[in-house]
Amino acid sequence: MASALVLALSGPGQTAGIAVFVDHVITDLGVGRSAVSLAYMVGTLAGALTLPWIGRAVDRFGVRRVLALVALGFGAFLGLLACAQELVGLTAGFVGVRALGQGGMSMISTTAVALSVTRNRGVLLGLTSSLGAAGISLFPLLAERVITVLGWRYTFLAEGLLIWAVVLPLAWWGLRGVARPAREESGPADGVRQGAEGPFRPLRAIVRTSMFWALAGAIACSGLVATAVFFHQVSLLGEQGLTPVQAAANFLPQTLAGLAAALLFGSAADRFSPKALMCAAMAMHGLALAALPFVAPGWGALLYGTALGAAASGARAVESAALPFYFGTASLGTLRGLTQAVAVASTAVGPILLSLAHGRAGSYLPGVMALALLCTCVAVAVCFARTPRFPAD
Repeated sequence: MASALVLALSGPGQTAGIAVFVDHVITDLGVGRSAVSLAYMVGTLAGALTLPWIGRAVDRFGVRRVLALVALGFGAFLGLLACAQELVGLTAGFVGVRALGQGGMSMISTTAVALSVTRNRGVLLGLTSSLGAAGISLFPLLAERVITVLGWRYTFLAEGLLIWAVVLPLAWWGLRGVARPAREESGPADGVRQGAEGPFRPLRAIVRTSMFWALAGAIACSGLVATAVFFHQVSLLGEQGLTPVQAAANFLPQTLAGLAAALLFGSAADRFSPKALMCAAMAMHGLALAALPFVAPGWGALLYGTALGAAASGARAVESAALPFYFGTASLGTLRGLTQAVAVASTAVGPILLSLAHGRAGSYLPGVMALALLCTCVAVAVCFARTPRFPAD
């Protein structure tokens, strides 16, 4: 439950949590929407570069210490956004909240679960993802209400204080059961590190495996596709005959399907090959996007939204379970830092790529079909990835 709460409180750094502030920031600062979008993209990409370092710190210093530092920084950067007067300050704030909120807190919450349990790990990871996603989905609604009362600046400040008030105590008292980090010295002669599940394997050996890159590529593709189509959803579904209200309402089945899929895929990861499950999630992505020409108001739009939401959440749940399954937990923080960095970076470029495709073709359909083909290719690549074999095994 503590990890799920930490994941939910990453909401102020997630795209949905920031989106409700955009129009207010544009009006107050007197800047264009394109400038704010560019600042957000730069902030997201720069923030992604810090995640491997955060992951490595988790392996060296432990979840609790790193989470406390991440929470302190996250709250501080939300305060910086509250004080932003121009694009430079806005961009700096975006760097911090994307790196520490969307990236750091999300990564640490699921890593804590993976380090703490061995039995039914997939089920607990799926439950953590579901509860966390439900909490994240509440932030846009709550933030919009607070903005109408306090204004956007004080709302950012209130979110920062909330992070400090809740996450800092959780880091010190709520996560006491999390395994200690792997020590610099080795354990027995078999190379098992104290507090770690499975033998320690150097990062350079892990990144040479096809399985690592298949998983990293899948989570990057999922993030790129999901963010691209969700960011442009109102306009995209408008081409298919949906009104703005109907298109916005499609987020509800996406959210509900995502919650169910996180539980389903997470529990399935305890019984079936994570590789097969990731392949299924990416195939679901491709099929949902390929069905866009047939989407219309009513059941067609409902099925489209359900499939997309399930595919995105399923891929994230499988990735959380697959890394400890294939590579153990001795360097799990470092591995999740790398994959999370790739995922965050992909969310930055997805909306822009689809926007450029729309501008060139005059329709979203060619761009979406290209994304469907990309998902299909990734699904095939995952299927052919080899189960890692290391010399010591």
